[in-house]
Amino acid sequence: MMTLRQIEVIRAVMVTGTIKGAARLLGVSAPGISRLVKHTEGLLRIRFFNRQNGRYFPTPEARTVFEQIDSVYQKVDDLGFVLSALGRGGSSELCVGSVPSISYAMMPRAIAKVRQRYADLRMNLDVLKIEEAINYLLLGKGECVAMSYKLDHPGLDFEPLAPGQLFCIVPEAHALAGRESIGAAEITRFPLIGIDPTDPYGRVIAQVFERLGLAYNAPIKARFGSMVCMLVKAGLGIAVVDQFTLASDWAAGVRRLRIEEPTPFETFVAFKRGAPLSLHAEYFIKCLRAEMQATKPPLVLNLRAQGSSKN
Repeated sequence: MMTLRQIEVIRAVMVTGTIKGAARLLGVSAPGISRLVKHTEGLLRIRFFNRQNGRYFPTPEARTVFEQIDSVYQKVDDLGFVLSALGRGGSSELCVGSVPSISYAMMPRAIAKVRQRYADLRMNLDVLKIEEAINYLLLGKGECVAMSYKLDHPGLDFEPLAPGQLFCIVPEAHALAGRESIGAAEITRFPLIGIDPTDPYGRVIAQVFERLGLAYNAPIKARFGSMVCMLVKAGLGIAVVDQFTLASDWAAGVRRLRIEEPTPFETFVAFKRGAPLSLHAEYFIKCLRAEMQATKPPLVLNLRAQGSSKN
């Protein structure tokens, strides 16, 4: 039997007609090519070439096997092309989802990293509500979903992504805009824009007030943090949102205040129990986790301190 290396070398000599030409084609030294040809001929007891004036002419025996050798070589070349395409993400599609609070800033950053490694990878990205996320995974529409909460579901598994914090946001012209921090009790004295506490994301926010025995009443409610930011920017009230929402462009034009009480929460990635993740999905999760863990809580602007420094 011939090895793939022997097939490659014999074919190269047949194609170029010289040892030096084969060496240049394969990017190796000529003596190594010559030794391998002699070794292969001796091992198989077949003379592949007649040598005349430095050139190598295939023998009748070699011509008989050349088509088979060339066919094997082409298959190996095709395999190399397929492996290279897979390394770039070719012929594959990554389908992943995210809840809105993570999707608008964190997802694009992670996808950019995935794209750098897998330039040909096709991607299908979905922004999902909680009830959509469950069916999305169970029905196999996507491989994973980034979430700001963890559910107890027999068909789903969860892994941690990154910890986060909550912040109070106010309009730029608001009386609180010059503050660095605010307590939860004081937040409740202002008209609130919130998310329904029965919503899992809204529950994360509402628990901050419940732990302190404070009423969380929001006359204006929105479904997503992005809409909350826009409503605050319009001067309709103040709100509490997470740091990952504040990393997006939706939060431009509002002031962020640190909440004096602890407001930690965890984010997770969910996937269907028992379903193996693709190489691309695993790398996406790795990139998303790194981006979220590297996202620091937003700096709070102390307008009064800046104003006093100018005087």
